[in-house]
Amino acid sequence: MALFKEHLYQMAAYAPPLEGRSVEKHLLLDFNERTLPVSDEVVEALCDFIRSGQLQKYPSYGDIVSELAEYVGVSPEQLMITNGSDQGIDLVVRAAVSKGDRAIIPAPSFAMYRQCAEVEDAEILSPEYDRETGYPTGEVLAEISVDTRLIVVAQPNNPCGTIVSRDDLQMILRAAPDAVVLVDECYYEYSQQTVVDLVDKYPNLVVARTFSKTWGLPSLRFGFLVSQANNIEQLLKIRGPYDINQLSIVAVRAALAAPDYTKDYVREVMEESKPLLESWLDERKITYWPSTANYIWAFFKQPDQLAAYLQEQGILVRPKMDPEGKLGLRVTLGNLEQTRRVIESIEAFYR
Repeated sequence: MALFKEHLYQMAAYAPPLEGRSVEKHLLLDFNERTLPVSDEVVEALCDFIRSGQLQKYPSYGDIVSELAEYVGVSPEQLMITNGSDQGIDLVVRAAVSKGDRAIIPAPSFAMYRQCAEVEDAEILSPEYDRETGYPTGEVLAEISVDTRLIVVAQPNNPCGTIVSRDDLQMILRAAPDAVVLVDECYYEYSQQTVVDLVDKYPNLVVARTFSKTWGLPSLRFGFLVSQANNIEQLLKIRGPYDINQLSIVAVRAALAAPDYTKDYVREVMEESKPLLESWLDERKITYWPSTANYIWAFFKQPDQLAAYLQEQGILVRPKMDPEGKLGLRVTLGNLEQTRRVIESIEAFYR
């Protein structure tokens, strides 16, 4: 007899290729991270806390939920903090999905959605994204049944950057009133697309966000969920009382108090770097998926060799396979100088 749930032995762990990455040696364009350090205010707040002699006590969160609720535009009762948005995703899946339930998770997408659903032994349906039509709304609607307990909408999706229209999202919410519709807005500050204003209207809507991407704090693991107050109350029963570390609270509070540093970075990425790379790709007729986030999934000739060459030049990008099995490179966008460096390196490879 298996010690753990028997189906776990048939699964593989989610193991992203993180080893060997270095901010000293590499321009990190492979995990959609912020490419510049955090603000001095965040660094100083962390150093001050570390020197304050408080690391030996359990974390206390103060009014961080209220601060975030004001930033997001919801009431504090509609928000809970989590250990990265990964924990938020896991909590939602654990709360909603049982063995044999159906989860609709369009593909390709962020691996954690499927990983969490597989742990709960769900039946996973994966209609495919399309470069021309985007999110497979029609197929998702057709797959909804009485057994559907979870529908994932990555807003925008990773790796392709696809956004789901507000009307389509509301169709899904109405079509599956007994299923959690998890909308992952981890790239919100880049896309500026949100449905948090629909939380009051739809009791089956849960929105996840993070401070890992735009705000540049993935190493501190901080995210949050937004939903109706009753849903948050149930999810808090699963999250541990000390799951979010104190350093992340300190950093987030400092970041929220000085947002211009992050806003300026977002503006440069989306208004300068992204158009530059898109124009360069268009001029050379290189296929890529339209993206509303800080990354572009492009399909170059000799992608494996190009990725290896870029690594030799100190630039890391992420190879990703499309639904037809064609390999593309997902390139995170940094500031204008970094994007020019990437373009110059790609041009050097093809000379």
